[in-house]
Amino acid sequence: MRAVALVAALLALSGCGLRPLYGGGAAGPVQTMLAAVQVAPIQGESGWLVSNALRDRLAAGRTDAPRYRLEVQLDDQIAGLGVRRDDSVTRERRTLRARYQLVDLSSGAVVLDATAGSDAGIDVVGSEYATIAAERTALERLSGIVADQIVARVARFAQSAAPAAAAAQ
Repeated sequence: MRAVALVAALLALSGCGLRPLYGGGAAGPVQTMLAAVQVAPIQGESGWLVSNALRDRLAAGRTDAPRYRLEVQLDDQIAGLGVRRDDSVTRERRTLRARYQLVDLSSGAVVLDATAGSDAGIDVVGSEYATIAAERTALERLSGIVADQIVARVARFAQSAAPAAAAAQ
């Protein structure tokens, strides 16, 4: 009975068009394109964190000649949420939003224009040092999350562009 259910599930999934995103490994079309992305400088501390996370995830610099440039503008904000009767803040929300564009260096055309973002809650405690440390930790965590979102979207673009590039050849 289990074997029949397994065969039925495999048959159902085989017709869904599901393809692995990183099919082909390091030499596959998605990894090849991700390695050909140059990350433009991003302003500020959050920009430094996001650009480093992007370079790590894209394996930037693996190819000698980049074909694309990733331009990112960040909006990093902290807002007080929990307020006591004496108007002191007890909880903050740190929000990191990114608008990014993938530019084809050969034509200068923007081939992908999208946004990414996340937020984190921060407890404000009596120690100012602890609050600053929590805000920094939240920024580091958010930078990684936003970088993951950007790379995932660029990888999906690369996957959809790969069949078009193969058909053009």
